Amino acid sequence: MTGTRTALRGRAVVTVLALSLALPAASGALAHAAPASVDRAAERGSDEATAPLHLPRPTGPFAVGRDTLHLVDKSRRDPWVPSAGARELMTSVYYPTRHGGGRPTAYTSEAEARLLLEAGELEKNISAAAYSETRTFARAGARPAPGRFPLVVLSPGFTAPRSTLTHLAEDLASRGFVVATVDHAYESVGTAFPGGRILTCEACGPAEEPGMGEVVTEGRAKDISYVIDRLTGRGASWRHTGMIDPGRVGAGGHSIGGAAALASMTADRRVRAGMNMDGHFHTGPAGIGGRPFLMMGSELDHTPGQEDGVNWDSTWQGLNGWKRWLTVKGSGHFTFTDLPVLTGQAGVVDPAVPLSGERSQRITRAYVGAFFEQQLRGRHQPLLDGPSPAHPEVGFRKQ
Repeated sequence: MTGTRTALRGRAVVTVLALSLALPAASGALAHAAPASVDRAAERGSDEATAPLHLPRPTGPFAVGRDTLHLVDKSRRDPWVPSAGARELMTSVYYPTRHGGGRPTAYTSEAEARLLLEAGELEKNISAAAYSETRTFARAGARPAPGRFPLVVLSPGFTAPRSTLTHLAEDLASRGFVVATVDHAYESVGTAFPGGRILTCEACGPAEEPGMGEVVTEGRAKDISYVIDRLTGRGASWRHTGMIDPGRVGAGGHSIGGAAALASMTADRRVRAGMNMDGHFHTGPAGIGGRPFLMMGSELDHTPGQEDGVNWDSTWQGLNGWKRWLTVKGSGHFTFTDLPVLTGQAGVVDPAVPLSGERSQRITRAYVGAFFEQQLRGRHQPLLDGPSPAHPEVGFRKQ
């Protein structure tokens, strides 16, 4: 395990959130926010840093609804704080809706925003109030669109809250997917749970020990399966469960959340397709058979043949179904999340990661959306066949 608890506090958001579990060289994967980064808004003397933050508009034909669920798996004790009792998860469920109706949803709470920004030493660049008030497009209480839709479960990076995957979740929902983003108790810098509790990263210390990457990955795979249980079938607790097609389920995530997607496919045959955005693999692909998998990584750490212990080459060789390895030029570890979008709007950038937040979100949405469209709906997506002039930053490995 690389990095230390001190590093988790003393580096910028991307090093903090990037995680000893995610990459063997997290300090080389800075993505758009670091103490040495440039505050371009201040240089220009503009008010960009105080302008309202906003997520990009979803690209699909549906409006988007969102429900928040507190899930408790009474069959397992929490692995990090056994005295807390059963394993708890917070889940945001995004779903296709009719246009009109519903209420605006908050991006995150101010308390959660403050912990995230303080961890990344960004509180001088972005206020917790401004970050928590980021404009979203999902609406609470919106009427679901008619029909049955595939389900995609998304897990964030270690120490990162589920909110960092919001722009991708909203976009997938607008394209006709039900999407569940998951907060795993005690594995983020701070997540709000019922009862006024903010659970912080009790896992950060133990996770530094050798071999704990596999423990975290396999634990998250169990979490993903439990979320699927609670959203589909007889044990479902979501009010709109009937709109999910349980025969079309995918999993994915960022960093160790992406590694957990592969592990979930090994443990749960219901997961038909998986994807990993820039995460170190801690388990192998032997159990997934011919099911499809997408690997989408940063140029620094995930160029084929140039890795340093992150297991992408060996995992690639073990995948025997449909597969793609995409390497994004100019990207960093957090390119595939909301962070470059929002920090970029605040005028904070990292010169080592030249890809803009605008390009980051367009690339992420395009390729992840195409992957799940093809693999869960069976609709061929030419974007996945090879390099595209629309996205010249994206390199391909297919075989």
